[in-house]
Amino acid sequence: KETMFGFYLGEFPAEICNKCGESFTDEETTRAIEELAKKKGIWGLGKKTKITKTGNSLAVRIPKEIAKFLNLKEGKEAYMHPEKNRLIIESGT
Repeated sequence: KETMFGFYLGEFPAEICNKCGESFTDEETTRAIEELAKKKGIWGLGKKTKITKTGNSLAVRIPKEIAKFLNLKEGKEAYMHPEKNRLIIESGT
């Protein structure tokens, strides 16, 4: 089962590492997964960002592509919470 950014892409043949569980696909399968992710608009959404200080708080810039994908807009509410070592930001309705 292949997922990217929480989106299910389907089932593909893969070798699974017995120690860590990581999956490895051949070149043809990798290309098929990439094409499907592009069609769903999720290819390339992973970005690095810097944490900055604003007043007494820290701020994270959300890249334009991610904001557009999640329909985040200035002034719109979002919900954020920690999950282990991740910060989850959920788009409001």
